[in-house]
Amino acid sequence: MDLHAVMGEPGAVVSNALFPLSGYLSLVVKLDDAPGLEVGIVGCEGMLGLALVLGGNTMPWHVVVQGAGSALQIQKRAFNVLLKECPVLRVILQRYAYVMLAQTGSFAACNRFHSIYQRLSRWLLMSQDRANSDSFQMTQEFLAYMLGVRRVSITQAATALQNAHLIEYRRGEIHVLDRAGLETAACHCYANALGMYGQAFPHTRPSPHG
Repeated sequence: MDLHAVMGEPGAVVSNALFPLSGYLSLVVKLDDAPGLEVGIVGCEGMLGLALVLGGNTMPWHVVVQGAGSALQIQKRAFNVLLKECPVLRVILQRYAYVMLAQTGSFAACNRFHSIYQRLSRWLLMSQDRANSDSFQMTQEFLAYMLGVRRVSITQAATALQNAHLIEYRRGEIHVLDRAGLETAACHCYANALGMYGQAFPHTRPSPHG
């Protein structure tokens, strides 16, 4: 999965299921008269192609690679056979679909009611979890696109986080300096997302850093 590569478009037929091993994907809603807005994120904890699990066959989002990495791909026909022959797999993926549905709703409320400073903090934490590293590549242009705001707003929020010594941003790379401080700066949506995943999958860790 190459950085910023487009992995899906709304209405496109889903021909395979994709399971990221490393890297992560952004699920973006695009409107004709407005910039894109991220409503979900998928890393090694999940999959792309949930329509196949839920009985659909088209992609609901614009999907873009947020962090470069690799993934396993299973063709639709073989994946459907697995779902029929392995009830445990089907239940696990149905639980994940529930988590993603809840996450999408939470993101929508977060984007409407929380400050850019809080949203950026939440977004950085979720990205760090899936990058499994304190450092990852990200430009301000891409951040603005993901959060549906102007670049100047991202600059102001990122500067505030740097001044608080929570992150360091240099030449398109973000380095998390103080994760605990970043969790405090973020809105409660981040903790809620971890809690929801933990309830669905109590024997796993939703965050590589948690």
